[in-house]
Amino acid sequence: MTDDRYFMQKALEQARQALAADEFPVGCILVGGNAILASGRRRGTAQANPNEIDHAEMLALHRLTELKADVDRSNLTAYCTMEPCLMCYAALLLNGAKRIVYAYEDAMGGGTACDLGALPPLYRQAAAKVVPGVLRQESLDFFKIFFAAPANRYWRNSLLAEYTLRQP
Repeated sequence: MTDDRYFMQKALEQARQALAADEFPVGCILVGGNAILASGRRRGTAQANPNEIDHAEMLALHRLTELKADVDRSNLTAYCTMEPCLMCYAALLLNGAKRIVYAYEDAMGGGTACDLGALPPLYRQAAAKVVPGVLRQESLDFFKIFFAAPANRYWRNSLLAEYTLRQP
């Protein structure tokens, strides 16, 4: 658990940078062999027309491909400050993540509870251990700041915003 807390702190640093840029506060760290291989933070939510492509996990995977093409991907651990959505969950699985550790649950769009056994073989064979709730409060605090900001328009009044702002 100590390593999980250490690496989640690194993911939270990415989320803090996203929040400082008025972006949705999600960060992701990809770890292999107890070393950080790549990182990413959410982009594209502060603009007038937000996108749903530049997720922290996708950016970290893209960096892994660019910077560490020769790395062994068969045993990656992903540290995400928010539970990955379906897109990110599938991408992490297909890129070799064997563990997905997240801080704050995505009550609106989290994908880690997806029944992989009901999907085609490509996904059925790519199972990963999911570890929820590591440094949850620290991540939740960032989301509360984000959703309480008057200038924020991204997911304002959504199920996720309402759920987050009700948390103690």
